[in-house]
Amino acid sequence: MSSNQASDEAAKVEQHYFQSNPPPKGLEEHTSLVRDFISQHQATGRKVVLVSSGGTTVPLEKQTVRFIDNFSAGTRGATSAEYFLEAGYAVIFLHRQFSLLPYSRHYSHATDCFLDFLCESPDGSGEVVVNPQYREKMARVLRKYNDAKASNSLLMIPFVTITDYLFELRAIAQLMRPLGPSGLLYLAAAVSDFFLPPDRMAEHKIQSTDAADGLRQERRDRAAADSIDPAEEEETFDNFDSSPRVPRSKRLVVDLDPVPKFLHNLVSDWSPGCYIVSFKLETDPTILVHKAKYSLDRYQHNLVIGNLLSTRKWEVVFVTPNQPDRWVRVPISRRKKTISGLESLVGAADEGFGEDRPIDPKLLPEGEPEMEIESLIIPAVEELHEKHIAAYGKGSA
Repeated sequence: MSSNQASDEAAKVEQHYFQSNPPPKGLEEHTSLVRDFISQHQATGRKVVLVSSGGTTVPLEKQTVRFIDNFSAGTRGATSAEYFLEAGYAVIFLHRQFSLLPYSRHYSHATDCFLDFLCESPDGSGEVVVNPQYREKMARVLRKYNDAKASNSLLMIPFVTITDYLFELRAIAQLMRPLGPSGLLYLAAAVSDFFLPPDRMAEHKIQSTDAADGLRQERRDRAAADSIDPAEEEETFDNFDSSPRVPRSKRLVVDLDPVPKFLHNLVSDWSPGCYIVSFKLETDPTILVHKAKYSLDRYQHNLVIGNLLSTRKWEVVFVTPNQPDRWVRVPISRRKKTISGLESLVGAADEGFGEDRPIDPKLLPEGEPEMEIESLIIPAVEELHEKHIAAYGKGSA
């Protein structure tokens, strides 16, 4: 297939998907907000980054009760957004509704209840104040949050479903197109690979028992008496036609379609010229780098950040075109005791694997690192982004 044929086919797939799936209700409002946000910061020459964050749901019914989800709480995206703001970027935060948000994440995802950070004033007035042991940190976070609000540097756009996400992503990416190389897309959302097309969705909640069987039989009888096709009168809950007929109360078979891959469209059509960063999460360390390089070649992004589920808070690998792989790791000095309890094994992962292989999770300390790895990732991404901007400047000179 020639490149023109491939491009035409991709355009047809894109057109079919967005015409056959309903857009989110807030899309028009969100588009207006993003347009104004980009215009404001483009006028001042400020770099703008789109950070996608959190997981996407796959509804199984049109009036959704049941859906498929993933584990993502949006930690990577929310944390990264804060460090982008510190680096001087204006941030469009495209996030899963109710997932972690920049700044409030410090308290909404804590092991303690938020109320533990508060106490009544010791003077007996009944006034609610910040617990003294948390006051300094809370003031620091609040100050940064207020700075972002005052400068209108953070715009938060929510999504829920995979279709919501793709509509929002396309709209925002297209609005970022005029930014050219100063625009950055940092795609940290955990995007579903499969979805259920609307024409195969149940209209109502899928029933888990046969309690409604009598009612459905009455409808079938009425349809037969009125010469109506029973299929038009009765809700069909099993969308997998070749499955054996078994009682609904015992089995649910869901036949999902693959979500079209629009990641290349970002480069070819939606945001050409912008710097595009995507993530590849794996659980098998032996294929991590290979899969990251495959994604880089397939989608032509500027950077793919590979990470393993078990070590994602400790290390990532940067895969870029025509450059050696670069591992970004939490320094040994910022690690705690190992799971084994042996101080001599602190940092052994670095010594045992070198620079080009993943850390053995068995050698890592118990718990989380003493520093956020995003504080290392974002400066490294910014450095690559600046080189991208400089390269474009030379190309236009």
